[in-house]
Amino acid sequence: MQDIVKAVEKNRQLILDAERFIWKHPETGYKEFETSKYMENAFEALGYTLVRAEGITGFYTVLDTGREGPEVLILGELDSIICPSHPEADPKTGAVHSCGHNAQCATLLGIAAALKEPNILDKFCGRIRLCAVPAEELLEIEYRTGLKKAGKIKYFGGKSEFLSRGYFDGVDIAFMVHTSVKYCTNGGSVGCLAKRIVYKGKAAHAGGNPEAGINALYAANCGLNAVNAIRETFREKDQIRVHPIVTDGGVMVNAIPATAVLESYVRGKSFEAIVRENRKVNRALIGAALSLGANIEIVDTPGYAPLVNDKNMMELAKEAAAMVMPDTDFEMRETYSSGSTDMGDLSCIMPVVHPYAGGAVGTSHGNDYYIADPEAACVTNAKWQLTMLLLLLQNRAERGKKIIAEHTPLFASKEAYLSYVDGLNCEGDRITYREDGITEVRLDTGSVEEGNDSRAI
Repeated sequence: MQDIVKAVEKNRQLILDAERFIWKHPETGYKEFETSKYMENAFEALGYTLVRAEGITGFYTVLDTGREGPEVLILGELDSIICPSHPEADPKTGAVHSCGHNAQCATLLGIAAALKEPNILDKFCGRIRLCAVPAEELLEIEYRTGLKKAGKIKYFGGKSEFLSRGYFDGVDIAFMVHTSVKYCTNGGSVGCLAKRIVYKGKAAHAGGNPEAGINALYAANCGLNAVNAIRETFREKDQIRVHPIVTDGGVMVNAIPATAVLESYVRGKSFEAIVRENRKVNRALIGAALSLGANIEIVDTPGYAPLVNDKNMMELAKEAAAMVMPDTDFEMRETYSSGSTDMGDLSCIMPVVHPYAGGAVGTSHGNDYYIADPEAACVTNAKWQLTMLLLLLQNRAERGKKIIAEHTPLFASKEAYLSYVDGLNCEGDRITYREDGITEVRLDTGSVEEGNDSRAI
């Protein structure tokens, strides 16, 4: 423990400088070019050999102790959110790290630096993979859809993308720590399905002959109201959240809008709940288009899996926190957060934990969020995570091996998991107006067992 503390303290300024640099250079998912380069240079200066993600941001590196044992993955997230009203947001992009990912990256760099100190690796066995991963915040869906169509990515989330590319092959356990206002962990968090919704009407002169048009914006308004009308049907235990925004509502005031575009998620505590309630949401959105004679394109794309924190890993995080911060109250909750993270994707195939460190103030993703105590958020955080790693990989990795043996993953392999989520993809127009007066509606792909759901009206 004392050697770990000294190793981190020796690199304290490196950690704090990284936190400030990344705070001042916020970039959103798959655009973290400056952030990723900064981290790459810092890692290489420490003597690491990196595997850079091909065609996108992010990288990983592996430390092999030369002694038999499992492989543990530690992550830091590169991306920011968008909050233009934040006083320190980028004036051009509105990007700002009011998510705390700047502190995560600085902490990851501190861990990397400490592990390079003399004799530190002597205390560990197995392999340690350090990863700076892009695109955890699920935003700019249209931009990511473009990347997907161009073949640059397959998944919206960076961890899902890295998983599919084989960048996590061989990993047995994973953890990361998110910055928050206190030290704690939840039982998990909800997953989500990402939606891009395009209402398709017909343009016409809004003053001269509006009767010749079909108002896509009005159809979208009806869709929003329809979704609001079904909220009372969502079961509380499923923690469903649906929160659409309008990203395009027309191009000029004297024309009936031919197109209106929405983005949304459907969040839920389980895949079953997400799929079931997404069908209701699609039915409401499509019904609104039908009511005005418009069409609707819905692009449903897997977002993130529900996160299930491994109970043994939760206990390990609490134990490590008590060792590093004996006077700090660490709260371990069984409840699920209603936010989403692509750490959930990893939890489907291996034991993970995603706890929170203190050091931040304000509202997460809000315009008053700051890292008020970088010492806690980054320096102490690095000590905490290294202690978690030590508990896993010391004494021939007895603790790590026990956690792996007692864990039952939701899916047997990454291939099984990715095959399942790929089945949730569905896109295209959902209404066919036939000349014989019959209208055909397609709700979604349904579950793997149920297949497509098409209705004739």
